[in-house]
Amino acid sequence: MALFKKKTKNAEPSQPMDLESVMKKFDRESNTRIWEGTPKIVVNCILAFFSVFCIYVTLFATWLDEIRLTSFVGSIVLIGFLVFPAKKGVQKVNHMPWYDIVAMVLGTGAFLYFTFNAMNIVQQGSKFEVYQLVIAAIGILAIAEICRRSVGLPILIVAGCLIVYALVWGLRNPDFGKRLSLLLSQLFYSKAGILSTPINVCSSYICVFIIFGAFLERTGIADFFIKIANAFVGGFSGGPAKVAVVASAMEGMVSGSSVANTVGSGSVTIPLMKRTGYKPEFAAAAEASASTGGQIMPPIMGAAAFLMAANLGIPYGNIVVRAILPAILYFAGVFITVHLEAKKEGLRGLSKEELPRIKPLLKQTYLLLPLILLVYLVGTSQNSIQYAAAIAIIATIVVGLINKENRITPKRIFEALAAGGQGMITVAAACGVAGIVAGVITMTGLANIIFNGIVALAGNQIIIALFLTMLCCIVLGMGVPTTANYCIMAATCAPILMRMGVPDIAAHFFVFYFGIVADLTPPVALAAYAGAAIAQANPMKTAFTATKLAIGAFIVPYIFALNPAMLFIDTTAWDVVLICITSIVGIFGVSAALEGYFLRGMPWWQRIISAVGGLLLIYPGIITDTIGLALVAVIFVLQLIARKNDPKIA
Repeated sequence: MALFKKKTKNAEPSQPMDLESVMKKFDRESNTRIWEGTPKIVVNCILAFFSVFCIYVTLFATWLDEIRLTSFVGSIVLIGFLVFPAKKGVQKVNHMPWYDIVAMVLGTGAFLYFTFNAMNIVQQGSKFEVYQLVIAAIGILAIAEICRRSVGLPILIVAGCLIVYALVWGLRNPDFGKRLSLLLSQLFYSKAGILSTPINVCSSYICVFIIFGAFLERTGIADFFIKIANAFVGGFSGGPAKVAVVASAMEGMVSGSSVANTVGSGSVTIPLMKRTGYKPEFAAAAEASASTGGQIMPPIMGAAAFLMAANLGIPYGNIVVRAILPAILYFAGVFITVHLEAKKEGLRGLSKEELPRIKPLLKQTYLLLPLILLVYLVGTSQNSIQYAAAIAIIATIVVGLINKENRITPKRIFEALAAGGQGMITVAAACGVAGIVAGVITMTGLANIIFNGIVALAGNQIIIALFLTMLCCIVLGMGVPTTANYCIMAATCAPILMRMGVPDIAAHFFVFYFGIVADLTPPVALAAYAGAAIAQANPMKTAFTATKLAIGAFIVPYIFALNPAMLFIDTTAWDVVLICITSIVGIFGVSAALEGYFLRGMPWWQRIISAVGGLLLIYPGIITDTIGLALVAVIFVLQLIARKNDPKIA
C-alpha cells in the first residue's frame, strides 16, 4: 500500500457503495421492471428482436417514411411499457398492472394504425375524422408517458407549456375545436411533430450506434480505458483525479449518459481520489465534470452529432472534425484545475506498485479497433453511416472473440442486442417529445417572439445575446438527456444566435454545450449528485465545485461563437494555432483564479488580475489577446519570484 502525503478521515466509505441504487436514484433509465425466469427471457427476446429489426430497416428496407417511423415509434411504446414501470420504487417481480397493459395496447395500436394506413392518411390531406384525432391523442399521450417514465418530467413540462400556449394564444383560429384538431393532426400525422427530424435521425442513425455501444461495452473497453489512464497519468501529482479526466474523456467517445459515465468510472476513481487526499466533494466533482464532458467527445457526442448533421444539412464527418478542438480544450480545463488542486493540497499520485503495467495494456489496444474502424469508415467510406456502424458491430464481435478476459459468446451477443433495444427507449421517447416541442414552436411562430425578446434585451450586442442564450440553455436543459437536450436547444435557442450573425454550426455547438452543462449546475445537477452519492459528499457543494471545475465549458463556447476559427471555419492553420494558445492560457488564468493557486497560493488581487487576463483572452482580437497574455504573464512572474524567495510557502 502506498504512503500518501495527505490523508482524509473520509478515506473510504464504511460500507460498499450500492452502485445500482445510485443509478436508480439519479438515472431514470435504471428504474426498470423486475422480470425473472421465463418472462425475463420473453422480454429480452422482444428487445433483441427490436434491435435486429432496427438494423434491418436501417440498412435494407426502402419503406415509406411514414411506415418506417410509425412502426419504430410503435415498437418503442410497446417495449417502453414492458421495461419501465409507472413509478419509482420497489416493483413486484414479473408483474405488470392491467392499466399498463391497456395503455401499452392502445399506444402501440395508435401508431400501428398509422403504419398500416399510411398511404391513405398521406393522400387524405388535412381533413381528419374524429376517430383519427382520438387515435392521434392516444399516440401523443403514449409517447409522452414513455418519456415520463424513462426520461423524467422536465422535457414534458416544456412540451406541455408549449401545447397550452399553442391552444390558448399561439394558434390564431377562433374556434377551439379547430385549433385542437390542427394541433393533433400536425403533431401526430405530419412530419412536423413526433415524426420530425429527431425521431427520423434516431431511427436512421442513433439506434445502430446504441447497439454498437452495447456490443462495445461487452468487450470490457471501459475497464481498459481506466487502466490505460491509470498507467499513463496515475503516478503524477493527484493522479487519480487525472485518471478520472482521461478515462472519462475516452469513455465519452461511446457513451450517451453523463450519469452512467459518472457512476461507471466513478466507482473506481472516486475512492482512489479520496484515498490520495482529495476532499469528497472535489473527488465527486472531478468525476462528474469529466463524465459530463464525455458528451461533447467525438465521434458519438451523446448521439447529438447525428442530429446536428441532419439539422444543419452537412456531413456527419464535418461535425466530428469540428468538435475535436473544443472538446480537447474542455478537458484541458478540467485537467488543469485538478492539477492545481493537487499542487495546492500537496497530493501525490499512486505508487509504482499500484500502477498497471503499460506493456500488458498495450497488447490490449486491439479493443480500440472497432472505434478506429468506425471513425475511418465514417471519414472515408462512400457508404452510409449506418453501414459504418454495422461493420463496427461486426468488428466488435471479432474483437470479443479474441479477448480472453471478456470473450464474446452467443449469450453475450443476445444480451448486447437486448441491451441495445432497451437503450433506444429513452433516446427515442425523448426525440419524440422533442419533435412535439419543435413542432409547436414552428406552428406558432414562437421562435420569432423569443428572438425579438432576446434582441430587445441584448440591444444587438452579441455578447449579451450569448449570455442570455446560455441562461436559457442551462434552464431548459436541466434533467434532460443529451439527445433530447440538443433537440430542444436546436429548436429554441440556436436560431436566435444564427439570426444575430453567429455561424450556423457555431450556434448549434454553443447551445449544445450549455445544454450539457445543466448536468453539473445546481439545482438539478444529476451527474454531480450521482458522484456525491458515491463519494458520500454534500451534493450541493459537489455541484458548485463541479461547475468551477468545468469552467472550460463556460469559456470554450464563447470562444468559438465569437471566433469560429476554433471550429475550422474560414481560417488558416496559423489562426487555429493562435487560438489554441490563447484559449489554453485563458483557461489556465481563470482556473488558477478560481482555485487560488498558480505556482503557489495567490492573494486576492492576483486572483482578480489572473481572472481578468484569462477572460480577455476569450474575446477575439489582437488588443484583448495582448492585454490578457500580459496580465497572466505578470502573475506568472510574480508567482515565480515569490516562490523563489520563499519556496516553503504554498
